[in-house]
Amino acid sequence: MKPAWLRALILALAWTALVWRLPGTAAAQQAWTGVVSHVVDGDTIYVRENGRGRARSVRISGIDAPEICQDGGVASRLALQTQVLHREVTLLTWRQDDFGRDLASVQLGGEDMGLWMVTQGHAWSYRYRHDPGPYEAQQEAARSAGRGLFARAQAESPRDFRRRHGSCQTPP
Repeated sequence: MKPAWLRALILALAWTALVWRLPGTAAAQQAWTGVVSHVVDGDTIYVRENGRGRARSVRISGIDAPEICQDGGVASRLALQTQVLHREVTLLTWRQDDFGRDLASVQLGGEDMGLWMVTQGHAWSYRYRHDPGPYEAQQEAARSAGRGLFARAQAESPRDFRRRHGSCQTPP
């Protein structure tokens, strides 16, 4: 019989793989290309597969951009818009989030847009519990250089903003 701590660890790892379906779980991945038709904010876009048909809502994985009503929200959306709007991107999707958006890595000409957003200071590396996220080093470099959101010493993360104010659909 396995010790309780080992059973708990196995269960936690299985739950994490099931819920998050990380990029390493190849069976859940779907690669596709499309044209960005709309940029909602700094981490959400609409993409028409092969440039045709109905656009799919896509959340860029690994980042958390400011809410549109939050300081830096409009600048974050504009930065992403400048990069990807009406351009062909390659996506690697592995699941949907709680809002029905495809959760995907987004590449433009081979460049990771999540990485670009964090490096430029337009988004945070997405944290989950004690995991600092995939772009922690780039976030710290942007903070040290005072780029984008990090030009202000006390930039508030979207997670903290939502806790204090709710989403932008609910007045602060």
